Amino acid sequence: MEAAKHINNPIALETTNVHHHEEHPDLRVLGLSAFLVSESLMFGGFFATYLFFRGSADVWPPQGTEVELLLPAINTIILVSSSFVIHLGDVAIKKNDVQGMQKWYKITALMGAIFLLGQIVEYLTLGYGLTTNIFSNCFYLMTGFHGLHVFVGLLLILGVLWRSRRPGHYSATKHIGIEMAEIYWHFVDIIWIILFTLLYILTQF
Repeated sequence: MEAAKHINNPIALETTNVHHHEEHPDLRVLGLSAFLVSESLMFGGFFATYLFFRGSADVWPPQGTEVELLLPAINTIILVSSSFVIHLGDVAIKKNDVQGMQKWYKITALMGAIFLLGQIVEYLTLGYGLTTNIFSNCFYLMTGFHGLHVFVGLLLILGVLWRSRRPGHYSATKHIGIEMAEIYWHFVDIIWIILFTLLYILTQF
């Protein structure tokens, strides 16, 4: 009988739905944030280990495993710039401009792909491998692990672009997936700035 009253009373049904929504908030961004915190701790472990080995060595990096700055510097400019580009996509969707969001996300995906290609070219031209010495081991592990994160970020961006093909999937009031992809991409960029400083800038001194 009580259920029938709710069915026949639209106001009561709407109120019930509102309460139901309030009792189940969207925790996806919170979940992503918790995941990124755990990833930060993992990268922090890499950084601490690298700094320990650096501090214990007489010469760092060992002779024959030096790094070049030009290509990584170009890669860094591309990746850091992509953070600003992806943010333009977020700004566009909040104005209900789906096509604008798609344009900026496509450019971001292209910049991420160029970054990965540049990293592959760097690996092929370094002249040393993962097991050459402790520096090369740290170098390949940290940049490779970061490259994996860039690849995952690309998949997230491509997923957003794929879903945006459906009319009404994203809008000014419904864009949680876009925000999550942007947050993840900013994380990838911040980690790279730290890596670039440790592995490329500081090894010049």
